[in-house]
Amino acid sequence: MSAEHFIDTNVFLYHLDDADTRKHDIAARLIRNGIATGSGCISHQVVQECLNVALRKAHIPLDHAGAGAYLRTVLSPLWHIMPSQALYQRGIDIQARYRFSFYDALIVAAALEAGCARLYSEDLQHGHGQRIDKLTVENPFL
Repeated sequence: MSAEHFIDTNVFLYHLDDADTRKHDIAARLIRNGIATGSGCISHQVVQECLNVALRKAHIPLDHAGAGAYLRTVLSPLWHIMPSQALYQRGIDIQARYRFSFYDALIVAAALEAGCARLYSEDLQHGHGQRIDKLTVENPFL
């Protein structure tokens, strides 16, 4: 499977929380475009992190029913990468080579597995503009 861009968890959190309207609007555009064109993707890790924050943080306005609806309508259409031994091994290799945290390395590994050209993430600021194989890390909020 091949997608154009991988969307990290923080983009979804700005989509859910409209306190920063500029970031909310950017996140909404990226997600809407990713779903409409089939060009975006996420991994199981993004689903888990997003739902964990949405259900536990008071500033994210989702109750259990809202979280289920968000899972069905937003996360599931983009969810293409599942856990595997190969994914975790690639994450370990990326962590060792690029000195990312393990969880950031898994995000990069998932984006590479999906064949993405771009990884949208605010969390990898130290990697903004960095090329990892054919993947470019980009902070869409800069």
